[in-house]
Amino acid sequence: MGFYQSPLSLLAEQLLELAIKFGAEAAEVYQSRSHSQPVFFEANRLKQIETSQAEGTVLRLWRNGCPGLSVAYGSVEPQAMVERALALSQLNPPEAIELSSSQTSVYPDVGKHVPLEQLVAWGKGAIAQIRNVYPEAMCNGDWECDVETTRLINTKGLDCHYTDTTLSCYLAAEWVRGDDFLSVADGQTQRNYLQPEKLAQQIIQRLHWAQENVIPPSGRVPVLFTSKAADMLWGTVQAALNGKRILEKASPWAERINTPVISSSLTLYQDPVQGPFSCPFDDEGTPTRQLVFIRDGILENFYCDRATGRSLGLCTTGNGFRPGLSSYPTPGLFNFLIQPGKTPLKSLISQLDDGLIVDQMLGGGSGISGDFSINIDLGYRVKNGEVQGRVKDTMLAGNVYSVLKQLVALGDDADWNGSCYTPSLIVEGLSITSKH
Repeated sequence: MGFYQSPLSLLAEQLLELAIKFGAEAAEVYQSRSHSQPVFFEANRLKQIETSQAEGTVLRLWRNGCPGLSVAYGSVEPQAMVERALALSQLNPPEAIELSSSQTSVYPDVGKHVPLEQLVAWGKGAIAQIRNVYPEAMCNGDWECDVETTRLINTKGLDCHYTDTTLSCYLAAEWVRGDDFLSVADGQTQRNYLQPEKLAQQIIQRLHWAQENVIPPSGRVPVLFTSKAADMLWGTVQAALNGKRILEKASPWAERINTPVISSSLTLYQDPVQGPFSCPFDDEGTPTRQLVFIRDGILENFYCDRATGRSLGLCTTGNGFRPGLSSYPTPGLFNFLIQPGKTPLKSLISQLDDGLIVDQMLGGGSGISGDFSINIDLGYRVKNGEVQGRVKDTMLAGNVYSVLKQLVALGDDADWNGSCYTPSLIVEGLSITSKH
């Protein structure tokens, strides 16, 4: 259900009218509505089906150049919301008013709704496929259809709106062997359909690899990050490309535009229409666009919101997003893609004489510094191109910027981890330590 069929349909216009009437010189209203139907499985069985719905409204206004912001969830009392934003504006210093100009756009709905019966069938099918091979495995998971509607309207005539439907699933198989506990998890985020057979097969493959526990390699050996694990590396890269970090000189790439920063085999870009999430405009009303950040290892662009772009002497790239409803827009990314290679995962593994596959990790990313030291939750040793078994009590340390200059190979198996599309890859330059 979009805003034009909901009780919120006239609220935005009311808020803008009241804001101007009470003395604001400019205002905008951002509205978000979400409707989701998650299906949960526990201990191999359907546990529960839920339906959740949320509505949020954000009013941002300027009086005497000073910004004020108020947020409401569900039903709203317009005058109280305007008065709250005006009161908060008295506490803030003046700033440039960053609003998009007149444009009315209702974008077509993207994505198909999937009924609950289909979600249940997908979940049951995937679990049955795993337990057909590993009957002792205990499976948990959830399958979800999420519909999100966004509308942005302001006093400069902007009014844009879109609805996006995304499907996602998560499945974990737990295998207890005496004192040894193993948990293999994977998921999918897609549009229109999910692939339970593919998901189940990926988990079965990793259970096969984990049949034996083996001694991990030590020192510096090649490391293969699966597409699921490679996401850890790209968090640092996304931070380094943030225009705000460039402005603060916090990014090591602040003075590196048009120079090589990572391996020449890597091309990184964003695309507003590819993948499971569509984003025709950002939270400032700027149309989004395809943008190459790094081409063949050479840094070409950063991403900015309006204020950051202006401070850098650049235009906004259409990347002004709110981290939360109560936040102001700040540089953010969506649909971040790493161009895949042409080598299948099986062939990547066969290239390793002695190496390590990393599939799941404990702990977060490395931050803007690029330095990390993480525990491997699920990893495998490879010798002579063959997986030998699972490694335990093993840590991995290195620096993301250095590692991405030492890329050995890129896989053809790119997949979505949330809104990041990444293939598997082999890198060098990491230090491996273990208790063995």
